[in-house]
Amino acid sequence: MDAAVRELSYAQAIQEAMAIAMDMDERVFLMGEDIGVYGGAFQVTGDLVERYGTDRVIDTPISELGGAGVAVGAAVTGMRPIFEFQFSDFATLGMEQIVNQAAKMR
Repeated sequence: MDAAVRELSYAQAIQEAMAIAMDMDERVFLMGEDIGVYGGAFQVTGDLVERYGTDRVIDTPISELGGAGVAVGAAVTGMRPIFEFQFSDFATLGMEQIVNQAAKMR
């Protein structure tokens, strides 16, 4: 195996990519249910709350539509939010904020 090749799970690769983004840009922050101390339902955010603090790794209540709306609002003001939906079924709820609300903002 080539020394430059690493094997990572999808969760490890996503966590590493989020950490790189957060290191490169202080405007990047994470939001989602149980992503802080718990590390996410599938442990994707892992120890990011210890590394970046609760100002940048934010636990949200169970409200996918509301969380997606906050992320849209943060994005249009220049922030770089990453919002985690625990399950893909709930991502469809976020589309209302993106398609119907963000599309109307100028």
